[in-house]
Amino acid sequence: QVQLVESGGGLVQAGGSLRLSCAVSGLAGFNTMGWYRQAPGKERELVALKSSSGTTNYADSVRDRFTISRDNAKNTVYLQMNGLKPDDTAVYYCNVQRVYWGKGTLVTVAS
Repeated sequence: QVQLVESGGGLVQAGGSLRLSCAVSGLAGFNTMGWYRQAPGKERELVALKSSSGTTNYADSVRDRFTISRDNAKNTVYLQMNGLKPDDTAVYYCNVQRVYWGKGTLVTVAS
């Protein structure tokens, strides 16, 4: 059974940083990984996606502030978030292979 467990969310002041983690179990290998977010009253949106070809795409709103990465040894995906803004407040979800989802972790950025 494939499980994705996010962690690292919390409350942070504007301008601060957080690193989200997504521990993947039950899946020996994966190529495509991504982070999405859903703010209150809004649809879920893509934040960062790293495809099997190695191409990385970021939402315009987070480019140059967020970085997606992985640790193969730990089977973990990360999202480093710097320069956080109140508009970044949302539940952040991890996704692998465009199929499997975590339950999300809440990020709240105070102004």
